[in-house]
Amino acid sequence: MRVAIVGAGIAGLSTAWSLTKLGHDVTLIEQGSIPNSLAASGDRHRMIRRAYGDADGYAQTIAEAFDSWDMLWDDLGVSHYANCGVLGISQLAGDGAEQFRIGLDRMGFEYERLNPQEAAERYPFLDAATFRYAYLDHDGGALFSERIAHDLKAWLRMRGVDIRMHTKAVSIDPHTASAHFEDGTSVCADRLVVTAGAWTLRLFPALAENLVIYRNAVAYLAPPADLESAWSNAPAIVDIGGSSDGYVLPPIDGIGLKFGAGVLKKPVPDAETERVPVAGEGERLRQLFAPPFTRIDEYAVTEVKTCAYTFTADQRFFSKRIGKTLVVSACSGHGYKFGAAVGQRVAHALETDDDAALAQWLRAETA
Repeated sequence: MRVAIVGAGIAGLSTAWSLTKLGHDVTLIEQGSIPNSLAASGDRHRMIRRAYGDADGYAQTIAEAFDSWDMLWDDLGVSHYANCGVLGISQLAGDGAEQFRIGLDRMGFEYERLNPQEAAERYPFLDAATFRYAYLDHDGGALFSERIAHDLKAWLRMRGVDIRMHTKAVSIDPHTASAHFEDGTSVCADRLVVTAGAWTLRLFPALAENLVIYRNAVAYLAPPADLESAWSNAPAIVDIGGSSDGYVLPPIDGIGLKFGAGVLKKPVPDAETERVPVAGEGERLRQLFAPPFTRIDEYAVTEVKTCAYTFTADQRFFSKRIGKTLVVSACSGHGYKFGAAVGQRVAHALETDDDAALAQWLRAETA
């Protein structure tokens, strides 16, 4: 089967990987480079964790995600994953961090609970007076997204995949599985997969009833010199507690300390709107992390990166088949955690035409 894939973020790359292993003829089209720094799959490292709050279906599916990443590491010959563990910090009763912990309890996942003094002694960047408790899940950590994209591209090329970078799709004919590009060229296949992330609505405007584009930013910071060692041995932080939806990826293997906060995301009309960081954006983001971090003003902002994602109303993956074309879009950060598994599931759906099973899995519906 000839399959063309529009969009080479993690979903497109992993679908190409899975289809190639199954013996299909794959063309992979990307409007920028691979990795594309503007894509949702861009940036240097992304979190993978078992904590999912009340989304039990995704918590159950995370085991498959880990297994799929292991299959990918076997094929690449290298692992781009650091199992540094995942910490949650609850500041207020019922806050996001506590909801994540309750979900771990409900799923029967083990973790280590720490009182404020224990947590601050182990992680001296924390202010023990500002939070109720912390907990450490020893499973989970950081996926090195740029490295994954780079090595997947090389793996696909070595196996004959037609990779077309800097080729921007301007229109899709879903019923003939055809994509037409800005340079006047086109491709026609037996099946077309669109994994264009925040650019999906440019190709399928009618899907605006299902997908909303949000813009956010993350900041890389340099901690005070005397806290560098503590941070270099720190886990990822799924939620700092309170109301910011703040999360952290620690500095690992040459990649810097990264802060992000869900509270700052906002809807935008287009994936390329406000992609240049504004003055002071990193400093405003940094201030959301005190509490629970101590001496936050001593952290220097070294870089700010913007990101654009699709969101669905129910915060689940979206998939829809239109003619011979399958459109798949993640909801926020779901996409990377499940990236390798998504590719395997999409490839299976293309072979079986079982759209219902794919949608059920992508939505993590357990019944």
